[in-house]
Amino acid sequence: MVKDLLVPDYIFEASWEVCNKVGGIYTVLSTRANTLQAKFHDRIIFIGPDLWKGKENPLFIEQDNLCAAWKAQAREKDDLSVRVGRWDIPGEPIVILVDFSPFFLRKNEIYTSMWNRFQVDSLHAYGDYDEASMFAYAAGKVAESFYRHNLTETDKVVFQAHEWMTGMGALYLRDAVPEIATIFTTHATSIGRSIAGNNKPLYDYLFAYSGDQMAQELNMQSKHSIEKQTAHYVDCFTTVSKITDRECRQLLGKPADVILMNGFEDDFVSKGSTFAGKRKRARSLMLHVANRLLGTRLGDDTLIVCTSGRYEFKNKGIDVFLDALARLDKARELSRDVLAFVCVPGWADTPRQDLQARLKSKGEEYDTPLPEPFVTHRLHDGAYDRVLSQLRRLGMTNAPGSKVKIVFVPCYLDGHDGIMNKEYYDVLLGMDLTVYPSYYEPWGYTPLESVAFSVPTVTTTLAGFGLWVNGLRGQRGIVDGVEVLERSDTNYSEVADGVKDTIVNFAAQSAAEVSEMRRQASAVAEQALWKHFIQYYYEAYDKALRRALERQLS
Repeated sequence: MVKDLLVPDYIFEASWEVCNKVGGIYTVLSTRANTLQAKFHDRIIFIGPDLWKGKENPLFIEQDNLCAAWKAQAREKDDLSVRVGRWDIPGEPIVILVDFSPFFLRKNEIYTSMWNRFQVDSLHAYGDYDEASMFAYAAGKVAESFYRHNLTETDKVVFQAHEWMTGMGALYLRDAVPEIATIFTTHATSIGRSIAGNNKPLYDYLFAYSGDQMAQELNMQSKHSIEKQTAHYVDCFTTVSKITDRECRQLLGKPADVILMNGFEDDFVSKGSTFAGKRKRARSLMLHVANRLLGTRLGDDTLIVCTSGRYEFKNKGIDVFLDALARLDKARELSRDVLAFVCVPGWADTPRQDLQARLKSKGEEYDTPLPEPFVTHRLHDGAYDRVLSQLRRLGMTNAPGSKVKIVFVPCYLDGHDGIMNKEYYDVLLGMDLTVYPSYYEPWGYTPLESVAFSVPTVTTTLAGFGLWVNGLRGQRGIVDGVEVLERSDTNYSEVADGVKDTIVNFAAQSAAEVSEMRRQASAVAEQALWKHFIQYYYEAYDKALRRALERQLS
């Protein structure tokens, strides 16, 4: 018999990335908001940091009359400085932005309290720890204030904290307002990411790692401590994939109560003739940029592949992708020219003026490459940049006779980069194939976004998205839109060969076969819409509310 789930009357959700576009968590929150707003209508309230003093936040629509009475009380009685408005995303949910700077004066008092009550070690704090913790504490105070002034004991209330950066808010509420049910979501363990980022083998030896010991070795004691203690003390601990759950079990000593897989909405994907027109223009642009940079005449039958995302050279598999391209360049069986884009934001200076001049020239053909014909922008650290260094080490030259050409776009594709001048999604839909051979990828929005635009993709078993795809019924690899390569600590070379072989096979497919792969890729994306994944959030709400109720009755 299926039990009825307890449903919250109000949900507070705190994250550093509320109205603050930093990384993947922004995508999680902003795409899911519309689904929750439709169900809870203005009873889902996001809490974020007010980082835009004196400047206009383009994602925040302030509304002075929204929660005006509470806002005044929060200022006068609780000494909280908040702005209330709506997030400029589909659903336009209510947002409270809090100024957390006043809490720095109480920092030592707050940390002492957290140690005495929850054994949170803040002694080794550095970098962004203080800033994040003061925001987290302020977010907890905001939820407490709103609850005390606007709600009653009969209201079922959930507070969800994202990442270690908001853990202190959940812990504060556990003591101050035990009636509020708390959820903590880690999107990647700080220790797991640090182990991987420090070139230590994470997976083969995961069973032997002690999170506390590694935190000491990697100087991560404070971030690890808040993450671990929050996981243990909240009413419901969650993470985003089975692979991250294994990290949590070993490194935090606490498996997730519920796995909250990352969905998305496809309302940003154009349809029909609009999509076809955008795809044609994107392909034309990419070929135009490459031909002007390289002095080539690559035609429309060129196979365009891409990798993108954060510039985490090993964790995102950028190293493997480049290695695979070098091997592909030597593959006799490759039947088409390949143009590969590496779209990861590096330490870019300015757009190349020589390339801009060629792009602006009308009707002129170029048969000689520009100097350093790999990169579209000047780099501050070009001599040490890891992409360019690996290309040099691999002997890649973008010579006229090479089958594989590589173009590095080291900037955010925001529509104003000076070379592409299109937003990322408007470039992505022009690709034929994307490749994300990740080593550390708790979920993996980039391959999911790719299939949403009907672009087949390659990922690995070390990505949460890859593991999820492998669990789909009847999944047969790239013919079904997604190739999931087995990856471990020790099979780098096999993965590079797997990427090379997948591109060779893809290049040999007929137009009809590619069209079917594109259709299958879109079908995979449809299964990851929030309307399918939101049920796991409802399970987490239920679990947290039941535990909070038990606490009150005990």
